[in-house]
Parts: sequence; structure tokens; C-alpha cells
Amino acid sequence: MFKSSIGIAVVAALVGISGCASQAEMVGAGTGAALGAAVGGGTLATLGGAMVGYGAGNIYDQKHR
Repeated sequence: MFKSSIGIAVVAALVGISGCASQAEMVGAGTGAALGAAVGGGTLATLGGAMVGYGAGNIYDQKHR
């Protein structure tokens, strides 16, 4: 179960990277995916964490331009 969660987190991070995301969005997506995997342990928790982290990185970019 743990190995699959790490794999899902890596895939979610790569999806964020492939979308031409900024550095803050990539870090947010990767961190969110890792936290979602650690807290929830499931696919939805991992993807949800990645989306929340990506959104946080996007907001950070908007405020610091």
C-alpha cells in the first residue's frame, strides 16, 4: 500500500510539471500530493492534495508577481 501511494504521488507531481506550471505550482503540487498520500493514503487523497497544493502555488504566484 505504501509503495503505491508513493507512486501515485510521483505521478501527480509529474502531471503538475507537465502542465507548464511555475516552480511554486510544481512545489505545491508535489508537496500536496505527498501530504495527501501520507494523511489519506488513497488515490483520491493524493490527487486532492496535489490539486490543493497546486492551487496554493498558483495563489502564491499571483501575489508575488
